[in-house]
Amino acid sequence: MKTFTSIDPKQLSQQEMHQYLLSAVAPRPICLASTIDALGMVNLSPFSFFNVFSSNPPMLIFSPARRGRDNTIKHTLENVMETQEVVVNVVNYPMVNQVALSSANFPKGEDEFKKAGFRPLKSQMVQPPRVAEAPVSFECVVDRVLPLGDGPGAGNLVLAKVVMMHVETAFLTEENTLAGEQMDLVARMGDQWYTRVTNKSLFKLPKSLGEIGIGVDALPIEAQRSSVLTGNDLGILGNIAQFPSKKEQQAIATLAAVQSLLAAPEASQKEAFHRLAQKFLRSGDPTTALCILLLSEKHHLSI
Repeated sequence: MKTFTSIDPKQLSQQEMHQYLLSAVAPRPICLASTIDALGMVNLSPFSFFNVFSSNPPMLIFSPARRGRDNTIKHTLENVMETQEVVVNVVNYPMVNQVALSSANFPKGEDEFKKAGFRPLKSQMVQPPRVAEAPVSFECVVDRVLPLGDGPGAGNLVLAKVVMMHVETAFLTEENTLAGEQMDLVARMGDQWYTRVTNKSLFKLPKSLGEIGIGVDALPIEAQRSSVLTGNDLGILGNIAQFPSKKEQQAIATLAAVQSLLAAPEASQKEAFHRLAQKFLRSGDPTTALCILLLSEKHHLSI
C-alpha cells in the first residue's frame, strides 16, 4: 500500500516550492527564446516553463519568472514587453551544453549568441534572430504578457503567436510532416537533471480514433482486484471498444492453455488465469486477454 505525505505550499519557502514543482512537473520542453530590446541589442535565454497551448491561432506560452534571489525580472521579459516579438527555438541534444551556457546571468547588452557560440540567422517576420543550430524555430509576435504575481519566483506568461516556422529539412518526412522522434529533443527535470528523447525512451499508445472504451469498471471484479494485473494492464483492457462476442469467447475456451487451467486445482486457478491474460496483453492481444478473464469469471461463478 502506498503512503503519501501531504505538504501545504504556504509552509514552504519559495525555493522549496520551486524545487518540488520542477521535480514533479517533468519532463518539460525547453524554449530557447531570442529577443531584442528597443535599441536592437540581442538576448538569448532558455526557459522550461514552456509549452504549446493552441493551434488555431498557433500559440506558444513561456514564463520568465522573477528571480528568486532578488525579485528582479529577466532581460527576456523586458525585451518582449518593449518590442512585442520573440523567436522560440526548440532545443535538442547536439546543442544542449551551449543552451546551458546561454542561461548564465550575463550583463544586459551582452550577446548570448556570441557567448554560447550560436550562429544567428535573420528572421523573416520579426526582428530577433533565430538560432541556426535549432532543429525548429518559431517566429512569434507577443499577444500579451500576464503577470502571475509580484514576488520572488512569480511567473509572467508570455503568449506568443506563431507567424513563421523554420524546420530543419532533415527532420521532414516524405509526407511533409515533422519526424519529432528523430530530433533527439531535450527536456528539463528538477535540480540539475535533464532527459533526452531517444528511440530507447519512446513508446507508442494506440489512438482510440473516436471510440469509447468499455472502461475498467466494466471488467470482471476479480480482474479489477487482481494482484497480478497492473494498472496499465487494466487500462489496456478498459480501452477495448466492445466486449468479445460469444463466438470469440468460445474459440478462446478451446485453447490448450485455457483447458489446462480449467483442469487445475481451484486454489491456483484465478492467479493462473490472470497471468495467462497478462501474457496475451504483453503480446499485443487485449481481446484474447479479456476473453480469458471473462471465461475465468464464468467458471468461478459456476463452481
